[in-house]
Amino acid sequence: MASKRVVVTGLGVVSCFGNETTPFFESLLEGKSGVSKITSFDASSFPTQIAAEIKDFDAGDYLDKKQARRVDKFIAYTVVGGKKALESAGLSRSQFDSLNKQRSGVIIGSGMGGMERYVEGVTSLNEKGWRRVSPFFIPYVITNMGSGMLAMELGFMGPNYSISTACATGNHCIIAAAEHIRKGEADLMLAGGAEAAIVPIGLAGFCACKALSERNDDPTKASRPWDKGRDGFVMGEGAGVLVLESLEHALKRGATIYAEYLGGGMSSDAYHITDPKPDGQGVQICIKAALDNAKINESQVDYINAHGTSTPVGDMAEVSALKKVFKNPQKIIMNSTKGLLGHALGAAGGIEAIVSVLSINQQKVHPMPNLIDPEPNIDFILPTKAISAPINVALSNSFGFGGHNASILFGKYI
Repeated sequence: MASKRVVVTGLGVVSCFGNETTPFFESLLEGKSGVSKITSFDASSFPTQIAAEIKDFDAGDYLDKKQARRVDKFIAYTVVGGKKALESAGLSRSQFDSLNKQRSGVIIGSGMGGMERYVEGVTSLNEKGWRRVSPFFIPYVITNMGSGMLAMELGFMGPNYSISTACATGNHCIIAAAEHIRKGEADLMLAGGAEAAIVPIGLAGFCACKALSERNDDPTKASRPWDKGRDGFVMGEGAGVLVLESLEHALKRGATIYAEYLGGGMSSDAYHITDPKPDGQGVQICIKAALDNAKINESQVDYINAHGTSTPVGDMAEVSALKKVFKNPQKIIMNSTKGLLGHALGAAGGIEAIVSVLSINQQKVHPMPNLIDPEPNIDFILPTKAISAPINVALSNSFGFGGHNASILFGKYI
């Protein structure tokens, strides 16, 4: 059986710029930074005191009030992002009711899981004994519960699981979901990632491995991919969820199509638990696998939404890999959304996939205003102001601790 075409028909975001895709993307085009001093807890004793927090999050009517209070935030972000994506897909009530729920699924992952609820459980155990540990402790900590709860809320009985590959999580989930559709195993899938790790232990862990920027005196300028002054990444949080459908299913219901999913690739660095391989070999393998899977040539790529975390080693390792794949980098626009949103870890792939799709859909690319003194010989077009450009094919990269690499390609729907 021929592989089915997969299209993107809905986008759902939970971010420091809100939960609506239009103002979210407009904020990026304006070059706004979501990074500020941490306010959800006292971070004054930490070497890093900044993050791209979601402030005053409210699940609204997307999640039962009691559930919203109980669940870890990464689960709430998943449910809200998933339901927002379905709204964006324009499914009327009758269309939703008539969906074949056994052929509709959810694959949304988290790199860290329910960290806030985990700390609460450990504190209860240490201070009050095992009987005071919540019966919801395990369900609200495990990384698959966002997918599980969203599927329960929607009644989706098709493929339902999560993948956890650190910061490559979102892309791996999107690839997996698309493959179910390509193979004819599902008609519609919700896919992406969610994360809520801006808690004391999460911040402490990344501080301990010296991964974070310590530019506390100027938060909005802290995340600066490819700038010579970069000193580490800035933590972010949120969710990015895409509605993927078979082209046939989308056309039958008259859906608006944002872009087409062209393909994805995966690889392993097999090198170090936290550091990327400096020569970018694993990333090079990954991108080539994505191009092969999409059946397109490297010369067809117009735009790259890079992993670009603002770390001294990682940024240039990615560039090294990209320059080995793309023969004419001076013709390709490249940016990193993390320069404005920070690094949302397991949610980054989903959020940046949305940015890639909107860049194709609107033919616009957001700037990187913190790129003041760029590294030499990068060669790609690195916009410091928003630009309009013909974008037919976009590549989005995500790489994670453990050497996990995942790249995905989207194209203009024709």
